[in-house]
Amino acid sequence: MKTIIRVIIIVTLAGGVAGGYWYWKARQHDTNDDTLVLYGNVDIRQVELAINGSERVGRILVEEGDFVEQKQLLAELELERFELQVARAKAQIEIQQQVVARLEAGTRPEELRQAEASLLSAKAEYDDADVTLKRVLALRAKKAVAQQEVDDVKSKRDSAAANVQLLQASLDLAKAGPRKEDIAEAKAELKGMEVELAQAKHDLKDASLYAPSRGIIQERILEVGDMASPQKPVFTFALVDPVWVRAYVSEPDLGKIHDGMKAVVVTDSFPGKEYEAWVGFISPTAEFTPKPVETAELRTKLVYQVRVFVKNPKSELRLGMPATVKIKLISQSPN
Repeated sequence: MKTIIRVIIIVTLAGGVAGGYWYWKARQHDTNDDTLVLYGNVDIRQVELAINGSERVGRILVEEGDFVEQKQLLAELELERFELQVARAKAQIEIQQQVVARLEAGTRPEELRQAEASLLSAKAEYDDADVTLKRVLALRAKKAVAQQEVDDVKSKRDSAAANVQLLQASLDLAKAGPRKEDIAEAKAELKGMEVELAQAKHDLKDASLYAPSRGIIQERILEVGDMASPQKPVFTFALVDPVWVRAYVSEPDLGKIHDGMKAVVVTDSFPGKEYEAWVGFISPTAEFTPKPVETAELRTKLVYQVRVFVKNPKSELRLGMPATVKIKLISQSPN
């Protein structure tokens, strides 16, 4: 009986030693001096995409779950109002361009000849009125005509003289041509109209929504006919690049890593597959270990958040996926 008890004790001790050795080896594997192992979850950026314009949605070209490429057209507003604004701005520019061209060309020879002819005609009328006045004044001296007739003829002569002065001034202006200030003003108005055209074209372009990068349509919020505005998202969009693992490193291991260090990421979803990665961000401040880290011992310790960016060419890594990060500590010196 005692022999059996001794055997049981020996077997139990041997099992305990073996288990302890196995646990020690496992810990050694995870805390190898040349490899730092971190645990975390895959994280991505999510964006709410809105159209930069206020109008009804005219077309939506993608569905929830669709993978889209950068600059791919996703949706657009009803475009008629924006196209009319562009057309009106173009018409105003064409009119103002003719105004500037007319001012820069100056007075045409035909206009000068017309002004000279009008002046000659006015001078002839003045000469005729002046002769008539002299004749009437002679008759008035003989009291052959009334004073009223003299006043009427004198008034016509003075009016003809004023008309001659007016047409002479017009001829002088025509010969001088437009003032530089008038040309500059017309050009400034033209430039303002060109800015309005550029704004109208920009508004037309903004009426279409394009993917900012490669990604996945997570949620389709608006539908055709809905009133859109810059404050109303049309889609919730998940960026597939960059993808990173949000992990946490304890203070004793903080000095072992630095930005740019190479790493590999493995997941349970694709066992045996390693993803090329690198350390992209190390938080400058400490925080308590978050709840997702299940080790009870670590929950009471302060850790630093680390973002390990991952190459994800086939979009296999998904938001929230548990991941293990392995960082080789040998031959990786800071830049």
